[in-house]
Amino acid sequence: MRACRREPVPHTPVWFMRQAGRSLPEYLKVREGIAMLDSCMRPDLVTEITLQPVRRHKVDAAIYFSDIVVPLKAIGIDLDIKPGVGPVVERPIRTRADLARLRPLEPDDVKYVTEAVGMLTAELGDTPLIGFAGAPFTLASYLVEGGPSRNHEHTKALMYGDPQLWADLLDRLADITAAFLDVQISAGASAVQLFDSWVGALAPDDYRASVLPASAKVFDAVARHGVPRIHFGVGTGELLGLMGRAGADVVGADWRVPMDEAARRVGPGKALQGNLDPAVLFAPRQVVETKAREVLTAARDLPGHIFNLGHGVLPSTDPEALTRLVEFVHTESAR
Repeated sequence: MRACRREPVPHTPVWFMRQAGRSLPEYLKVREGIAMLDSCMRPDLVTEITLQPVRRHKVDAAIYFSDIVVPLKAIGIDLDIKPGVGPVVERPIRTRADLARLRPLEPDDVKYVTEAVGMLTAELGDTPLIGFAGAPFTLASYLVEGGPSRNHEHTKALMYGDPQLWADLLDRLADITAAFLDVQISAGASAVQLFDSWVGALAPDDYRASVLPASAKVFDAVARHGVPRIHFGVGTGELLGLMGRAGADVVGADWRVPMDEAARRVGPGKALQGNLDPAVLFAPRQVVETKAREVLTAARDLPGHIFNLGHGVLPSTDPEALTRLVEFVHTESAR
């Protein structure tokens, strides 16, 4: 939390996106026979899965185990997470009439989240819990495409072809996302991260005109809580300055831009998060340490840095490599 606020720290804190999940054998064991969305709605499972990497890796923060489509499922959108594919929406949203299906999210829609966060904060003690939600653009891309997409052709066609409908769609999703984060913060989350997984598909001018207002609305809506707000997207090197303007306290960078250059692009007043390439963890230990040291060196003069990967932990990553990396960052940055 001190690093998020750009305050002095004894060592660089570490956590990993997707640290709770498929890379851990204990995760695969508890999830056996349980569908992904079902596991996100069971407080006992959410608690256990969220705690697993904290126990194993000694990371400095837990990230709430969920999926970005959980709030959409909670308001009645007919979708499922299909193994090997990802979220699939039965009836994509592409017309003004479809907007009526996106009703506001109420706290009672996600009572299991409130319960799970309460259980987690009781178990975590001084270890912070990071709440989590998908950003309006990424949620919209799933809803409009009907599932994962390489080119986002339907999404961009709607954004360019009917700007008012697009703006109304993102505005409604901003309200749903803000309400989902509000539930997590009210229940005890110490910080929140907004994931905009697909926004790197946009040019800066399109982001500025068609995405920035909705993302800013989310951050503005939860600002009253006073908890650190983190913003992250993939392939967003050209968007980092605009993402910083959206209102987060911390901006995450993927591995394509060094941390010092990312800080220059984001501008003053923000902490930075990142950004080791997740694939580096498959290299020999000495290589991992060399590459991690490069990240720490690039971030050395930043007033706030949180070490993370430049995207999520890959499913076949050796858990021991993550444990060793946490220890290395703690030791190296404390010198």
